[in-house]
Amino acid sequence: MSKPIIGIVGLGYVGLPLACLFATKYKVIGYDIKEERINELKNGVDTTLEVDGKLLFEVVVEGLNGEQGLFLTTSFSELKRCNYYIVAVPTCVDEKNQPVLNSLLEASKVLGKCLKKEDIVIYESTVYPGATEEVCVPILERSSNLKYNRDFYVGYSPERVSPGVKTRTLENILKITSGSTKETASKIDNLYRSVLKKGTQLVSSIKVAEAAKIVENCQRDINIAFVNEMAKIFNLMNIDTHEVLEAAETKWNFLPFKPGLVGGYCIGTDPYYLTQKAKQYGYYPEVILSGRRLNDGMGVYVASEVIKLLIDKGINIKKANALILGFTFKENCPDVRNTKVIDIYKKLRMFGLNTDVYDPIANKAYVKSHYEVDLIQQPMDNNYDVIVLAVSHNNFRLLEIEKLKRKGGVVYDVKNFLACKDRTL
Repeated sequence: MSKPIIGIVGLGYVGLPLACLFATKYKVIGYDIKEERINELKNGVDTTLEVDGKLLFEVVVEGLNGEQGLFLTTSFSELKRCNYYIVAVPTCVDEKNQPVLNSLLEASKVLGKCLKKEDIVIYESTVYPGATEEVCVPILERSSNLKYNRDFYVGYSPERVSPGVKTRTLENILKITSGSTKETASKIDNLYRSVLKKGTQLVSSIKVAEAAKIVENCQRDINIAFVNEMAKIFNLMNIDTHEVLEAAETKWNFLPFKPGLVGGYCIGTDPYYLTQKAKQYGYYPEVILSGRRLNDGMGVYVASEVIKLLIDKGINIKKANALILGFTFKENCPDVRNTKVIDIYKKLRMFGLNTDVYDPIANKAYVKSHYEVDLIQQPMDNNYDVIVLAVSHNNFRLLEIEKLKRKGGVVYDVKNFLACKDRTL
């Protein structure tokens, strides 16, 4: 195979950093179905805040005449020039927590029309073990009229991104790689290794790589569920959960997880991919699903605790004004997909509170269209009976919380982030 020309399908939180990194060494074609996304990237704007404008201007090129660079397009026919393809489209679950692979299936159909002999397709999207070869590969075969592991080859390298965390950028993490044949696995491993400072971990099969990704997020989900349950118990006992955790962390092998809301397209959804597959094998996963139920209910729990706090303070709920700080699924990141803050908002509204939501990082138009919530431009002084810190954005430290509260107003700090608070999770 000649020098790699890499096609990246999907330019979101996963695909864009990947495309930019590979573009520092190879010719890369970045494909996304959203014309608006392509145009903003060409103008040096990344609304995910994962890649800064300076880097975009450095790597984005008008054509692939040089040795390297990122060419952006909404035309899938441009992908025919590639010999490596990396699929980085989102996977999620529906309202019944069933895996939704629509974007992955469509991406596979598109790539099938572009495949040539000896091409390699690498999937990064999170799936259940077996999905790449059982679901995606047959689509590639039908769409291309080529034979798997004879004419084209496939690999899997699970995405490992942490949106909003600038200390764990793509080039500074170790990445799992795998391939459908020994030779393919070696090629894929060498490709990633050529741009990653921390290197790679080559595993024996695609299924092992798929399963490893699921395990990573299931483990975090279960550990967070454990400390969330501890927080519920300690609240009943009038014990400060965060002080307990700080004390427990003094033991050398204690895992420092914190209570909070669990949303997003990784920890909040990935466990359902494994549990669905396990059920197909006749096994009902008790621990994983128990953790999911507990974490999914934390938004409603927080809202209920806020109501109790208001009642204890003698504040009339029906006339109360509430302010929720933060709407994204995690701190310092604009992603609002599967955010659990919406559960707090709905519950407070159900109790009759006039509820404002302030998040300067989230996209107001997206929040309005997907959640029917109008984010306010700025909180009002001396206006709120209760302020709920739901997401610990760094810039919330600059807010003068005491000025926002009405006399006798209270602060419920989910993340133990603010200096002034009446209750924490």
